[in-house]
Amino acid sequence: MQRRKTHTVKIGKVRVGSDAPVVVQSMTNTDTADVASTIQQVAALATAGSELVRVTVNNDEAAKAVPAIVEGLDKLGIDVPIVGDFHYNGHQLLKKYPECARALAKYRINPGNVSIGRKDDDNFRTMIECAVENQKPVRIGVNWGSLDQALLTRMMDENSKLSNPLPARDVMMEAMCRSALDSAAAAEQYGLRSDQIIISGKVSGVLDLIDVYQMLAARCEYPLHLGLTEAGMGMKGIVASTAGLAPLLLQGIGDTIRVSLTPKPGGDRTEEVLTAQQILQSLGIRSFTPQVTACPGCGRTTSTFFQELAQQIQDYLRESMPVWRAQYPGVEELKLAVMGCVVNGPGESKHANIGISLPGTFEEPKAPVYVDGRLLTTLRGDTIVSDFQKILDDYVKNRYGSSQSEAELVEVH
Repeated sequence: MQRRKTHTVKIGKVRVGSDAPVVVQSMTNTDTADVASTIQQVAALATAGSELVRVTVNNDEAAKAVPAIVEGLDKLGIDVPIVGDFHYNGHQLLKKYPECARALAKYRINPGNVSIGRKDDDNFRTMIECAVENQKPVRIGVNWGSLDQALLTRMMDENSKLSNPLPARDVMMEAMCRSALDSAAAAEQYGLRSDQIIISGKVSGVLDLIDVYQMLAARCEYPLHLGLTEAGMGMKGIVASTAGLAPLLLQGIGDTIRVSLTPKPGGDRTEEVLTAQQILQSLGIRSFTPQVTACPGCGRTTSTFFQELAQQIQDYLRESMPVWRAQYPGVEELKLAVMGCVVNGPGESKHANIGISLPGTFEEPKAPVYVDGRLLTTLRGDTIVSDFQKILDDYVKNRYGSSQSEAELVEVH
């Protein structure tokens, strides 16, 4: 897959665009003025793998809290760039609280909620000048729910006068592109460099998402931030995000992504990070954590043992990754297979780095384990889970922690 050519934007320690990896980002849903809660959630998102975290900066209390949040994260050893999300009053807050303007790693500006495109654009210009003064990159984030109404009305009027008017939906897509690109051009006019600008065109429909980003990709070299503006809850949000992001990413379009899931009340906000990572890993674009292949089960697998083992191994991998990532570079590429019977079990196990084929219904109670395509051992009895976990631990230590050969690994067992 060839990525489209873009500028490279630096956001703190993170590079976005060009040959940089596609970046996963997320956003807090805490009251930013609640410093302790926001620090806690940012830390959780960063630990889960979010490489940028956006916070709402909507009032004086939130703006005053930003430096304390960044300082608190630094004391915890959490080095993740914090992005400020501004609407309506960002020009006032950035000027009134220069410590906030300095502490943020990037500003997000929505052209539809500032004065850009109206009689004057003083509010937009003020925000850009703050970014220039503090040398901060900016995301110009157009959203169809808050699109510049003056621009849209003008374009709709112009379209209505054509002999063959376009559908209203096409005019909307073009208005989003024009708003983003015109605002980026204005930002450059006010002193922001092209390598300090990221743009986005957020919508809620999958086909609309694909169309607007294909249009933007064809007309600029700014890095693009992808994502549905409101993906939804649970399975709906996950499926819609995957359906929208995958075609674009496979075309090389997209430099940073967010999966905007609506959590259940009190739900885990990190789910959106894990979903974004899984989309990228499933497409072969980036690797974040070892992957477990497990069969869906059938009449041959009336026991739930293989399902329980697959879940236990997946949970163990997630729990181990914070330590493994630091100690064993490359471990995120590890592939495991936990299969429920002899039909596809041995074959799938041979395709994985480590695979186990558990006994299906009425099959002989044994579980062959394959390592790098070769039969290593056959497990039996009540200790299959602990025995398999030890094989996994030894494999990770020997494969990713040293230069031991495969032959030496086999000799360990």
